[in-house]
Parts: sequence; C-alpha cells; structure tokens
Amino acid sequence: MVRTCRRIADSPRFQGFIFGVIVLNAITLGLGTYDFGAGVESALTVLDEIFLGIFVVELAIRITAYGRRPQDFFKEGWNVFDFVVIALAFAPGLRENVTLLRLARLLRVVRLVSVMPDLRILVRALARSLPPITSLVLLTALLMYIYGMVGWILFHEEDPEQWGNIGQSLLSLFQILTLENWPRYLERGQEIYPASWIFFVSYVLIASFLVINILIAIIINSMEEVHDVERAEERKRRDEEAAASNEATVAKRLEEARRSLDRLEAQLAEGAGDLPGPARSVKRPTKGGRMRA
Repeated sequence: MVRTCRRIADSPRFQGFIFGVIVLNAITLGLGTYDFGAGVESALTVLDEIFLGIFVVELAIRITAYGRRPQDFFKEGWNVFDFVVIALAFAPGLRENVTLLRLARLLRVVRLVSVMPDLRILVRALARSLPPITSLVLLTALLMYIYGMVGWILFHEEDPEQWGNIGQSLLSLFQILTLENWPRYLERGQEIYPASWIFFVSYVLIASFLVINILIAIIINSMEEVHDVERAEERKRRDEEAAASNEATVAKRLEEARRSLDRLEAQLAEGAGDLPGPARSVKRPTKGGRMRA
C-alpha cells in the first residue's frame, strides 16, 4: 500500500493530472463570475465539489506515501500549504460565508505554485531576496529624498504643482522612476533652468537603470542560490532513500538467512529422529583414545 502510494505520488502522470485539475478549477471559478443562470451555477458547484474530492484523495495518497511516519509530510512547507488550503474547505461555518468560501476556493488555484517546481523555485528566490531588496529600497528612498530636495530647491517657485513641497517632489520623482512622461518633466525643467537636464538625466540613469539592474541581479543571484539548495536537498533525499533501501535489503536478507537456518535445524532434527537409538548417540574419543558413547 505504501509503495503503491509512493509510486503514484512520484508519478509525472499523476502530477500532470493534478495540474490539469487545478487549471480546470481555475476555469470554473472564472466562469462563476458570469451570470449563466441557475442551471450552470449548479453544475459549476458540482464540479467544484468533484475537484475538492480529487484534492482530498491526492492529499491522502501523498500522506500515505510516508508510511509509518506520516508526520514527515508536514516537514515541508509546500505540503503544509497544500494541507491548509484543502482543509479550509471543511472549516466550520465556512460554507455559510460566501466571501470566505470563494477565497478558500481561490487559494486552490494558488496551488499551481506548489505543483510546478519552477514556480516554487521562483517564489523561494523572491523570499530569499527580501533582505537585500529591503536594503535596496532604503537606498532608493534615500536617493529619491536627496533628488526631491534638490528638485524643490530648483523648481518649487516656478512649478509648485509638481515641486511645491517634498511630498509632491517625491511623487514626481516616482513617476520619473517608472519612466512615465519623464520627457515632459525634462522639458518643463529646461524652461526654468536650461542646465536642469543634468538633474533629470542623472536621476534617470541612477534610479531607473542602475537600481532596476541591481534588483534584477539580486533576484537572479537568489534564484541561483535556491537552485543550489534544491539540488542539495534532492541529493540528500536520494541518499536517505538509498540508505533506507539498503537497510531494508540487509534486514530482508538477514530475515531470509534466519528462516533458512530455522528450516535447516528443523530438517536436521527430523533426520536425527529417524535414526536407530545407538546411531543417535555421537561417539566422541576420550583422552586415552578409547571411544565412548
């Protein structure tokens, strides 16, 4: 039973089937936003219940695959996420609240992240890159504040609508950071100070290009680190499975050897019982060389 569940859980066909069910569930959720009438809504509800039943069976197979240690299933974060998402459907009072029920159904679509390895790596990379991204955000905020003060000093009298205070200056710089209509700001600034192009061009080069490239580099580096961690975990898992398989093989061989010895002893005992009385006595030589029974 355990081996069968393990083989099914690790099967690419089974994983592809679950992927297809999640996609179909997402499609039915999207169709539920249209007004097709009571008949179609009832059919969509039935399909949702079928999908939920499939997810419950999938979860049971994956937990059973751990054999005598089902608690190991919850050692992996993605497994805990899948369990919580499915268990939410059976939470008391959930079905009476339409909003919470729809949110719980929507979370099943998010399971695509746990089903697809590439998405898992991307999410782990984003989570791993949060500390350096936080530092980058602080650096960007400091840069915007400095340029915002300079922009206020240069333009607040002639263009108070865009640079009237530090808040408006930061908002204008944020729009320039997205490269949205930044030539308009450049033209207006040059009308006030012809040399203001240095201010705008330097800000665009530093904030828009340099900061964004650093952000991309952080994410790529985090993805490489996650790939290394994934490969290390995969090697560890394979080593543990190989060690467990070797232990099981050794234990099986020892058990077979013990059974063979038991059968041999039983056969020897039966053979000795069939011999005549004197023959059953084994004669051993004494110290003097004389034989005794």
